[in-house]
Amino acid sequence: MTRFQLDKLQYWQPPSTWQRVSSIDAHTGGEPLRIYLDGYPEIPGASISDKQRYCREHLDQLRTATVWEPRGHADMYGCIVTDATTPAADFGVIFTHNEGYSSMCGHGIIAVTTAMLETGAVPMQAPETPLLIDSPAGLIRAFARIDGGRVSSVYFHNVPSYVVELDACVEVPGLGQVRYDLAFGGAYYAYVDAAVLGVDTGSDNAAQLIASGRAIKQAVMASRAIEHPHDSTLSFLYGTIFIDQSRDSAADSRNVCIFADGELDRSPTGTGVSGRAAIHHARGELGVGDSIVIESIVGSRFRTCVHQTVDYAGRVAIIPEVEGQAFLTGRHDFFIDPADPFAHGFLIR
Repeated sequence: MTRFQLDKLQYWQPPSTWQRVSSIDAHTGGEPLRIYLDGYPEIPGASISDKQRYCREHLDQLRTATVWEPRGHADMYGCIVTDATTPAADFGVIFTHNEGYSSMCGHGIIAVTTAMLETGAVPMQAPETPLLIDSPAGLIRAFARIDGGRVSSVYFHNVPSYVVELDACVEVPGLGQVRYDLAFGGAYYAYVDAAVLGVDTGSDNAAQLIASGRAIKQAVMASRAIEHPHDSTLSFLYGTIFIDQSRDSAADSRNVCIFADGELDRSPTGTGVSGRAAIHHARGELGVGDSIVIESIVGSRFRTCVHQTVDYAGRVAIIPEVEGQAFLTGRHDFFIDPADPFAHGFLIR
């Protein structure tokens, strides 16, 4: 009988010709975040947007290798931590997903803040540790609540968030005339009423949510230009958010976000609830200091409030505050065998 030695598996090292990419993984409200520790080279660029552009043009095979199958999946999310590019910031972040790169990510800010503090990469200070984080959308101010040597929750002050248009309409194949609000919360979203459309926002209806979210996004993009007032790299529609009644009395409502290439967010979506706060403020439903709690498709919750109002490029905008919880889930060493025909990943939705 052949005997096996598990220690051979445990201590095996790949050939020197193979590339290694290491990560520590976390989730915020069920939405994953893969934080890269090793494998990316130093990324040049005077700004985070420059660094993001360099990744897109020169290092995208690392994104696809670790976000796509067989190492990831269609709903995986990644975070490249970089040196800060503004004097005040502690570090910078570049967020990755199945389609490419995002301008900002609320669940990612909560998760990377938690990871940096709980691993000791940044010193923890009780009862609250502030961090300044450079993102492509702008500087993010994050605050970790510390309890018993752990991060109990993270809240952050997002970039200026605002409404572009309320009660716009677009014709969507298969859905007919769809009424939506267009708002920016670090990324642009079309917000639609799930009940009016007859779309169930339960997790067992994921396929219809993805198909309908994609169709609405494509129809809105085809019907209008999306223009950020200061940064053309942010001038795109990131996704569709279905708004629904909450299933849990502890929440005020529900968000289900379909973004990138049909990715379904398990969290309530940090940039998405930021846009929601801007919409409620514009409708006179949420004042400065007022909070709402929004649940996700899996029942996780974010609290959001209007922290303050600002003038942004001639628009009435808000600085949203968003709070949630993240947890570390594991470490990974990924090996990229140059002989592997699927070395740089594939994607099946």
